[in-house]
Parts: sequence; structure tokens; C-alpha cells
Amino acid sequence: MALVILGIDPGSNVTGYGIVAMEGRRLQAVDYGVVRAPRMQLGKRIGTIFHGVAEVVARHTPDEVAVERAFVHANAATAIALGQARGAALAAAVEADRVLAEYAPKSVKLALVGSGKADKGQVSHMVRHLLRITGPLPEDASDALAVAICHAHSRGMANRIARA
Repeated sequence: MALVILGIDPGSNVTGYGIVAMEGRRLQAVDYGVVRAPRMQLGKRIGTIFHGVAEVVARHTPDEVAVERAFVHANAATAIALGQARGAALAAAVEADRVLAEYAPKSVKLALVGSGKADKGQVSHMVRHLLRITGPLPEDASDALAVAICHAHSRGMANRIARA
């Protein structure tokens, strides 16, 4: 039976999501896209993100959810807005009582590309290659799929270590 993982790349305007199914070591893209929060009062944007992620969780019933951690941002207002968007996505996953994991952006890049300093193009290339995606792939959805893949790889490694 496949393990379904939801990866989330939170953003205050656009939050990416990506669903992968993991069966053994095989990964398959199930769904991906973005939740767009229109330019409006921040509280309403946060609500849009919460409800959008909750809808994805309800539609796909993932077993586990992986979220990218916020990086330290030079602009305090931007960092706060990003933190609030991230909180909304986390709350939607927690409300659905899902296993939750968090990964730093450098960890995600390292897991996919082999370098914590990889650029978005390199990450997107590996996501497309690993999941055999040939069609359009929004950048935020690609980042979310990368988080899900990182979790799948990390989870697999943790299980192998536990069995050893």
C-alpha cells in the first residue's frame, strides 16, 4: 500500500502543494498546484491559505505532511507574513491529525540535488526527473514536491537505520 505524502511550500501570496505516493522506493506524483491568496487584508489571505490547504488534505487524505521551514528574511514584515502563512498551512495539517515533518530549505536542496546551495532551476529539474513530470509545473508546486520527496527520502533512511 502506498504512503501518501503532502509537501507544502508556504508563501503569503502563493502556497505550493505537492502530493506524492511512495511505494517501496518508487515515488509517483499524484497532484500538485498552488493556493493563491489574492492581494487583500492579511487575515483574509491567511484564511484563504488555511482553507486551500485543508481542502487539499481533505481531497487526498495524505498519511504525512512535510512543510518547508521559513528561512530568516532580511525584511521583518515579510518574515512575519511568511510565518503567518506557514502557520495557516501547519494548522490545516494538524487539524486533520496528520503526521507532520519540517525541513529547512537547504536540507530539501541537499536531498534532491546534493547541494544545499542549489538554485530553483536545479531543484525543479530533479523534481521533474524523479517524478517523470513533462508538463507545466509552477515553481511553488515544484518546491512543494521537492519537500515531499525530501521527506520520503528522509523517512526511508530513518526506517533503514531503525531496522539496522
